[in-house]
Amino acid sequence: MSSVPNCPICTKWQDDPDQRVIELTQTKVSLNRDQFFKGYCFVFAKDHVTELFHLDEVLRNQVMAEVNAVAQVLYNLFAPDKINYELLGNMAPHMHWHIVPRFASDPLWPRPHWSEPHQELLLTPQEYRERAAAIKAQLNKEFPWTC
Repeated sequence: MSSVPNCPICTKWQDDPDQRVIELTQTKVSLNRDQFFKGYCFVFAKDHVTELFHLDEVLRNQVMAEVNAVAQVLYNLFAPDKINYELLGNMAPHMHWHIVPRFASDPLWPRPHWSEPHQELLLTPQEYRERAAAIKAQLNKEFPWTC
C-alpha cells in the first residue's frame, strides 16, 4: 500500500482515531471533524492515488461501490433531503470523496456546503466514536460484502 508522508489524507486514519468509521476493501471511511452536516464523511482511497482514471476498471468499480454504500447508509441513518458528493483534490491531492447529508432546513441549503462560512460543530471524542459506530454497524448490516 503506497502512502505519502506529508499527505493529510494518507495520515488521516492515524491522526484522527476518534473519527474512524471503517476500513473497507479499497477505501477507508472517516467522519469529518466538523459535523455541522450530521454524518458528513470522507471516503478515501487506501493507496495514494490522485485521479479516478488512474485506477483500472475493476478497482475503480470497487471504489465506487464503496462510495455508494457509504452514501446509502448515511441516507438511511440520517434521512437527509439529498446526499452531496464531492471529489476535488485540489487542496489535498489524494482521491477522497466528501459525502455530505444535506437537509432543506440547513442554513446553507441549497448552496454547496462550502459556499459560505458556518459555525463548526465539533463533537466530543465519545460522540464521534458513537456516530462512527452507528455508521459502521449499518454498513456491516446493509453491505457485509464491503467489510
